[in-house]
Amino acid sequence: MLRLFKTPFRKQIARLEITGAIASATRKRVLEALKTVEERRFPALLLRIDSPGGTVGDSQEIYSALKRLREKIKIVASFGNISASGGVYIGMGASHIVANPGTITGSIGVILRGNNLERLLDKIGVSFKTIKSGPYKDILAFDRELTEPEQHILQELIDTSYRQFVQSVAEGRNLTEEAVRSFADGRIFTGQQALELGVVDRLGTEEDTRRWAAELVGLDPEKTKCFTLEERKPPLQRLLSRESTVASGLSTGVDWLEFELSTSGLPLWLYRP
Repeated sequence: MLRLFKTPFRKQIARLEITGAIASATRKRVLEALKTVEERRFPALLLRIDSPGGTVGDSQEIYSALKRLREKIKIVASFGNISASGGVYIGMGASHIVANPGTITGSIGVILRGNNLERLLDKIGVSFKTIKSGPYKDILAFDRELTEPEQHILQELIDTSYRQFVQSVAEGRNLTEEAVRSFADGRIFTGQQALELGVVDRLGTEEDTRRWAAELVGLDPEKTKCFTLEERKPPLQRLLSRESTVASGLSTGVDWLEFELSTSGLPLWLYRP
């Protein structure tokens, strides 16, 4: 009986979307979904990525989980409108990658931003008194400029994260680190250019990706369907999801503001246009 229950999943391709900025909520959802893919023994996973990237740690955990899973099943990534920075990093966990010719990808690098409000605070007469255990405990404080030693410390942190990124791209795409560094300077490029650089395997749509994934595991591309793994939402949230375009846009804006505030001062694998 158990075998009969599992058979349909063996004849389908799992599909998982990663959209928007990558943060802790994305990581939790994706890791849960990947566990489901493994438990139900899907033969392949179509990973649809439409993301500008996000936090370093969350991207790394998703990438590591994909690497473990691809030892058991085929994973084919489909880059959508944008798959940049951390989106590229996650894609390196796939067995194969397909991009649209006009997909915005690349932006391989690390960024860390802080805010200096010192002059504004002086104008309104606000100052802060800081008691700290060491000279660098308030690094990136918003009420003063960075010192030279602090800049050196942060640059070393960024350089280390960048090396990790380059190494993973080189390993994932079977390129030398020198070759990766030649285009991993933060620039963005199209899917067509990514193909020429060896970052993706083919140009095509998500439908092309589905067909290729089916072929890779010996399924009929004409008949094989995708089983989309979606985030489980409470009944009330599912009901309220039928909101207007305006409300949806406001929600997206709020999400981005929350992301910006929560990641201030963190190194990010993120494309910031």
